[in-house]
Amino acid sequence: MGKNGYLPLFETKPAGGLVFFRSYAASIFIGICFICFHRVSYFPVTERWVWVGMFVAELWFSFYFFITVIVKWNPVFRSTFKDRLSSRFEEEELPGVDIFVCTADPRLEPPTMVVSTVLSVMAYDYPPHKLSVYLSDDGCSDLTFYALLEASRFAQLWLPFCRKLKVEPTSPEAYFQTTPEPVDDVFMANEWLIIKKSYEDMKNRIESITSLGKVPAYRRKEHNGFDEWDFVLSPHHHPSILQILIDGRDPNAIDIEGKALPTLVYLAREKRPQIHHNFKAGALNALIRVSSKVSNAPFILNVDCDMFSNNSKAIRDALCFFLDEGNGHEIAYVQYPQAFDNLTENEIYGSLRVLMKLELAGFDGNGGPCYVGTGCVHRRESLSGMKYSEELAVELKAMKYDKKIIGSASFNEEDCKALASCTYEENTPWGKEKGVKYESLVEDVLTGMSIQSKGWRSVFFNPQREAFLGMGPTTLLDTLVQHKRWGEGELQILLSKHCPFVYGRPNMPLKLQLSYCIYNLWAPNCFATLYYVFVPSFCLFRGISLFPKISSSWGIPYLYVIFVHRVHSLVEYVWLGGTVRGWLNEQRMWMFKRTTSYLFAAIDHILKLFGFSKSAFAITGKVADDDVHRRYEQEIMEFGTWSPMFTVLATLALFNLLGLIAVVTNNVAIGDARMKIFDVFGFQILLCYVLVFINLPIYQGMFFRKDSVSQSACGRPSPRLAQQI
Repeated sequence: MGKNGYLPLFETKPAGGLVFFRSYAASIFIGICFICFHRVSYFPVTERWVWVGMFVAELWFSFYFFITVIVKWNPVFRSTFKDRLSSRFEEEELPGVDIFVCTADPRLEPPTMVVSTVLSVMAYDYPPHKLSVYLSDDGCSDLTFYALLEASRFAQLWLPFCRKLKVEPTSPEAYFQTTPEPVDDVFMANEWLIIKKSYEDMKNRIESITSLGKVPAYRRKEHNGFDEWDFVLSPHHHPSILQILIDGRDPNAIDIEGKALPTLVYLAREKRPQIHHNFKAGALNALIRVSSKVSNAPFILNVDCDMFSNNSKAIRDALCFFLDEGNGHEIAYVQYPQAFDNLTENEIYGSLRVLMKLELAGFDGNGGPCYVGTGCVHRRESLSGMKYSEELAVELKAMKYDKKIIGSASFNEEDCKALASCTYEENTPWGKEKGVKYESLVEDVLTGMSIQSKGWRSVFFNPQREAFLGMGPTTLLDTLVQHKRWGEGELQILLSKHCPFVYGRPNMPLKLQLSYCIYNLWAPNCFATLYYVFVPSFCLFRGISLFPKISSSWGIPYLYVIFVHRVHSLVEYVWLGGTVRGWLNEQRMWMFKRTTSYLFAAIDHILKLFGFSKSAFAITGKVADDDVHRRYEQEIMEFGTWSPMFTVLATLALFNLLGLIAVVTNNVAIGDARMKIFDVFGFQILLCYVLVFINLPIYQGMFFRKDSVSQSACGRPSPRLAQQI
């Protein structure tokens, strides 16, 4: 029972096993102290700079470990009471929710995938007349518009079907792929087949027109909206296009059962070649402004176009936080974790498992999770730049949500185009103090930090049934490029006026400011990692020992820290639902990202600071050819496309392999003295073995793989990875 006599709509519980984790962290800290004492006490007379480099790298790893401990020190997990929400609010008293879906390129993000996501969020278990779905098409493609038009028609069948069968997930593509035909009820089985055939017919129409590359004239006659493309010069040069395909305020906008349909809006904001459009952040800000005139819902959910709804009650879960009488008024956004539908069993390219399931819960315990750009429900006031205050809190507590917007859809459609013009934001606070922020490649993280710095709280919620499922990268290069952008964006934040230790004061607690460093320091991590990957192996060639002897008692803290730290990492990963092989792949990708993605991120940002480079937003492809997809399903690492990142990986892999071969050869040659050699160089030899094991897929790609390949950068078929160096 709450302090005012109400039953709370959510509860918060600390994570279990904290005593074990804190004991582990304390023991690692003691081990680190012994290692530091050894480094200082046994300072060599010769090769001292190599020794200093090792010490500095270990100090960096220790500092980063301290940051991770802060993040995981007090994670909290939350649960909601949707039954209390339903008993407290009638349908007409529930607030409206605007849903933003963003797409940018129909070649990388197929229209069939986009509309399946749109249909999934239209089918939420929520009063449909309270939902408004907006699709932002930054590719300004008539193919995407045609697909959305088809989806608006299919929604008349799909939404009643979802209500009747309580469909989960509500994405038709995902549902029909994972759910067998019902056999117990002949009537329902017949309806199931009818709906499936209707969906497949719609999908085939969309795919056939997408393969043509243009919408035929007879299809363009189906809707006046296609006339807008007569004024489109290119995807980067066109006026604003705004089409309301379903107007939820229209009494004739109903499904086959006579129930209201959600509002459905298509938006392609204006673009001009000479005006920077600020990528996804600019698209979201245009949607915020346009939606404020069309529906103006007090809450906004944004999802990526590849991230369909997997839990039809996700909106009700989020509202349990916002509408809680005790603490709801101070909550700016509810962040759901990202999860992926296309991961292989052992997650060949790693995953965001620990980040999304544990680290964000740790953020929540320290003051609130960061905003990760998708799967997030925002309060419109906070996203529009308002600061939290006691006066605002009083207004929010007294707010009623049964208001209706009066107006003509056609009037709004024309009136709102100016809000999506490319010059609207000139000399305004948009992108700086209002809306999604522009000054970083990771606009989501910066936006969340800005909201928290204005006094708002955020919460992390991970329901038993995952709220959203998306598509992870299916090639090594896509993964590395994605993390390169993230690493560079995080470094931008750290080295700017938006550094959490400056930007976050005084409304963000120190432990939350420190928590942001776990990502802000991704790029700087590359230098210590590269030193550890390269220098110990190099010193093996020259006979320089960098660690204590295996027989020495000083080797114990090194062994303890390395072994216990990795065992804890494995236990943590498996506890979160991963596999042992998945953890090994995660360790491999951890090293690959640190030695390539974050290295190039650091270099690019340094060049940008000196004016030699500009920021660019890379869209991760959501489609792959059959060979690439087959190798991904078989968990075979993909090296088809040339990249300088592969050159770095191949060089480091060969260097460590040669170092290991040299050690093995020398041990055979000297016979009886091999134990003495192992005693002196044991730690370096073990490190070399581990690095060679991690790089096994690199060696396979260079020397053993014979499968067909993608085209090389110069347009010719190329051997796997061998020509990368």
